Amino acid sequence: MLTIGLIGGLSWESTAIYYQTINSQTRKLLGRSHSARSLIWSFEFQEFEDMIFAGKWEEVSIRLSEAGSGLESLGADVALICSNTFHRIADTVADSLNIPLIHIADVVGREIVSHGMRKVGLLGTRFTMEQDFYVDRLARQGVEVIVPDKNDRELVDRVIFDELVRGVLNERSRQSYRRIIDELRLRGAEGVILGCTEIELLIGGGDVTLPVFPSARIHAESAVSFALERRLDAQLLV
Repeated sequence: MLTIGLIGGLSWESTAIYYQTINSQTRKLLGRSHSARSLIWSFEFQEFEDMIFAGKWEEVSIRLSEAGSGLESLGADVALICSNTFHRIADTVADSLNIPLIHIADVVGREIVSHGMRKVGLLGTRFTMEQDFYVDRLARQGVEVIVPDKNDRELVDRVIFDELVRGVLNERSRQSYRRIIDELRLRGAEGVILGCTEIELLIGGGDVTLPVFPSARIHAESAVSFALERRLDAQLLV
């Protein structure tokens, strides 16, 4: 199996989902006591939260690129940024590496299309919901995205930064998210992307009437598929 490099700590709450999913998926596919070859570069999240709210994306880009290069030097064969929001600078990070970086929106889009859907709702930070870096990537696969109205976008963003990244799970916030998702359904959404990796701590498929696309789990499982498929390709070349 190839080695998976995780650029994590963005926040560690969601990085834990990545680590657990990657290893459980590896054991599911290989059986017995198998687990994944992986490396984690975990940041101190408060520093990065301060930087993105100050608009210091160039500094963020440099730090994430350094982390990716560090993972590569330690033997990673593929890299993931364990966050939707920080994919705002994913192309720059990818350009700094000699190994592939799997883009979260690409694999989420592929999963949506595999279910025959073309119009989905998106919940995430305000960066993810309001800027083009995520929506445009999905549009390349023919996926139309709708987001909540301004007040609800602010609510979704506040819950993420004031609660979820701090490990706080609030039932009132869960009900607000359920209401927002139902309103997206009424506007024509066929499914909903949980487009902030921490949202998966609060909302699952059993909480809402729409199919959900948990971005962190989809991203993590795609890394396992890549690591195993590339391993099999190498075996065929021997």
